[in-house]
Amino acid sequence: TVEEVVPPQDFQPRPLAEAGVRDVNETYYGGYHTVNAQYSHLDQVVQQHPDLAVNVTYGQSWRKSRGMANGYDLRAICITKKQTGDCALNPNSAKPRFFLMSQIHAREITTGDVSWRWIDYLVNGYGTDSTVTNLLNTTEMWVVPITNPDGVDIVQRGGNTPVLQRKNANNTNGGNCSGNGSSQVGVDLNRNTGSHWDTTGISHNVCDQTYDGPRADSEIENTALEGLFRNLYPARRSGTGNSDPAPVDTKGVMITMHSDASMVLFPWEYNATVHTGNDKPLRAMAKAMGGITGYQSGQAGEILYNASGGTDDWTYDKLGV
Repeated sequence: TVEEVVPPQDFQPRPLAEAGVRDVNETYYGGYHTVNAQYSHLDQVVQQHPDLAVNVTYGQSWRKSRGMANGYDLRAICITKKQTGDCALNPNSAKPRFFLMSQIHAREITTGDVSWRWIDYLVNGYGTDSTVTNLLNTTEMWVVPITNPDGVDIVQRGGNTPVLQRKNANNTNGGNCSGNGSSQVGVDLNRNTGSHWDTTGISHNVCDQTYDGPRADSEIENTALEGLFRNLYPARRSGTGNSDPAPVDTKGVMITMHSDASMVLFPWEYNATVHTGNDKPLRAMAKAMGGITGYQSGQAGEILYNASGGTDDWTYDKLGV
């Protein structure tokens, strides 16, 4: 349902020298929040709810790692009713962990604002909503609202005509890319992880939307995110074969939010003819989620297309999550 219609707004991108200035009300394209606004929101939530929220900086974007003024930190927030030891970067946590990430594909801008609202729903519901209160008493809720901030910076600088940037900003791999939606610099972070890298649904053309990079985990945004995952979840899949299951008592859930296919996908995404050792419960979970949203559910190649090197495949592959 439509909650509010916001008229188009003039958006003047901040000068690159001011890229670190944060403004929680900074928006573009009729109300979508910029990276600066998203990060300011995380700071605001922690300030207003110190008993519930902790901010974590887990790495740097490609631009920032190169010393560029228009780069960003990589940031997450942990939300729970804090007890001693909660939100620590320790895989052996007392509470199970739920992880939501969005905008790994920069132009999928609605996902960042859904994450914003999810954060607010949690912190504002504690103590007044019994479901939220119970959830935060028992579970750590982790959110990365902007997984690919350099890419989102490219998108938002189009203002009311957002640039259709999908990938990160790494421009060192060559190519004479035009900068439009189908020819752009960067690496598709959701094709770059070291899980079945370079097998399906990828391109070796550096300008293509699905260019998977020069090697697995070549991108600093991915290695930083994978480091965070390893700090949050123990590795529970004892084998490395495609059919080796994670134990049934494995704790933890990770959702990577995209738009706009209206589907719930689960591993393996690289090849729909290959099933995980946990296919039955994963399929049941996805079907239940799809029942809530009205979405289809299945492995990617069953209802969309095969794609290798994705974050969800990596998290299951390496950790069993």
